[in-house]
Amino acid sequence: MGSDTGKQIEVHSGTRGRIMCMGSAYDVDETNRGRDIAINASYCGVLPARFVCEHKPRGAIGVDCGIGPAGASMAGLWYMEALNIPGAVADVMTVRLGDGVDLYEKGIISVVNRPAVDCGVRIGMGVKEAAHIMLESDPAAPSASEVTNRTVMEKGPKGRLIICTDSIAFGLSEDATNVLLTAGHTGISALPYLRRCRPFGFICSDGGKGREDSGMAGMVQVASEGLYGATVDARRAKMGDGLSTWHDGIISAVNALAESIGVKVGMPAQEAARILVKRDA
Repeated sequence: MGSDTGKQIEVHSGTRGRIMCMGSAYDVDETNRGRDIAINASYCGVLPARFVCEHKPRGAIGVDCGIGPAGASMAGLWYMEALNIPGAVADVMTVRLGDGVDLYEKGIISVVNRPAVDCGVRIGMGVKEAAHIMLESDPAAPSASEVTNRTVMEKGPKGRLIICTDSIAFGLSEDATNVLLTAGHTGISALPYLRRCRPFGFICSDGGKGREDSGMAGMVQVASEGLYGATVDARRAKMGDGLSTWHDGIISAVNALAESIGVKVGMPAQEAARILVKRDA
């Protein structure tokens, strides 16, 4: 299979670096810095991610270990993302924990971070393929304002689009004819962004509502300005992830305009978005 360096087993070597398999994130070391893909057959929480990132390998792949409460078993992917290190985890049911070579040969990717996506890694891909893609590719290095994750979900019957993006701050002037699903709270701090892009309709997060329903105060206020809006329950849809608003969102509040056309509390966000996109101008 490859050379054994003690705690690490080399399974591939090329001009850009190596793919190294190991049982634990704690086995990553200084020899991997800036060149190797670390295939470590343990969980990818924040604690092991700190040990991996201390040595800054080119990329790393671990195991999701069932993901767990608050995503704790793979939360280290976001730690890596903040450092622009490509990271991914494999479905624990496809691997033998503690066996890095088995992870490389048999693992199937279940979650990826943004730098890994930049390289071309996708959910459902084999770990072996993902590791080679990481080795041969470099992630982008965008500024925070450039990572908008803008995705068109559907086109309405009148040509209007339903678009997911991670914050209302990323709304564009062209969204005056679109329905936006975003993932920040809709308190009064959202008002400048809503007023700037004036979406045809919007669904944001309620941010957990907060004292005096402050997490959705902006949504209520803009109804008097002609903007149709709703929020989703922050306990059900992930804040900061517009796609989760679409896939997981359940409407928790609506403003008077959205209510007048049939958007209701308890409705899936997808259903609400389709009502908004079909409304008469």
